[in-house]
Amino acid sequence: MTEVYATPQTQTAARPGGAAPSLGARPILSVRQIEKVYGNRDSVTRAINDISFDVAPGEFVGIMGPSGSGKTTLLNCVATIDTVTSGHILVDGRDITGLRSRALAKFRRDDLGFIFQDSNLLDTLTGFENIALALTVKGESTASIKPRVQAIARTLGVDEVLGKYPYQMSGGQKQRIAAARAMVAVPKLVLADEPTGALDSRSATVMLETLSMMNADLHATIMMVTHDSFSASYCNRIVFIKDGGLYGELRRNGTERSAFYRRIVDVVSSMGGAGEDDAADEVTRHAC
Repeated sequence: MTEVYATPQTQTAARPGGAAPSLGARPILSVRQIEKVYGNRDSVTRAINDISFDVAPGEFVGIMGPSGSGKTTLLNCVATIDTVTSGHILVDGRDITGLRSRALAKFRRDDLGFIFQDSNLLDTLTGFENIALALTVKGESTASIKPRVQAIARTLGVDEVLGKYPYQMSGGQKQRIAAARAMVAVPKLVLADEPTGALDSRSATVMLETLSMMNADLHATIMMVTHDSFSASYCNRIVFIKDGGLYGELRRNGTERSAFYRRIVDVVSSMGGAGEDDAADEVTRHAC
């Protein structure tokens, strides 16, 4: 299938590193001393070990780490797909770690947007219907759904595939439909799990530009898990995780993406045991 590389409609000139986060404002996400332990007394795996960090409104934060570092477990805990063993996770000031089933379902529906590696579109629904589903489950009026779906699809450059089913779309188009679905209900936080992992390099670049535009122009607060330094270079801050704990963080601070990419590569190398001295002045260490 030939990909149609429609360009997301950029409404303003994006600053390097995306939207300016609202520093000083109440964090959209606060992770406080969380731990996640699997197993029993005879065999314990500590997947997350005393992790704390904040995500400010308007930030595009990447979570990076080696395989088995705990980054996906962290995302699942924030998404309430998994539960923490101890600690607290707050979204817009609300502690979500103790929510019961009905409140939890409402929180996921109203406050979170999800973008998965494989898009997770429903095969029996068109692109339009997949996006509209996020509004339908919230009980939005039929009259309001169509213009909102059309507007977000046009903004993200997928209006030409609204009438198609997922099997008729390329991988890149499906991911951008998934991004539109995540954004149409204006969530407080968008969670992206390896959103370019199943895409070819050109489709991946289009998807990353879409995420960057969502952050810069639509003011989306995004937390993205990725193993890929190129993908991470589109973020404005990277939180590094190793062996279940925080290893450090890196801020873009308005630098060009190519320079930020090189700094990310240096830190990733240091996490593997090489180049640690060269990267030491780039990564802010967290005290354990």
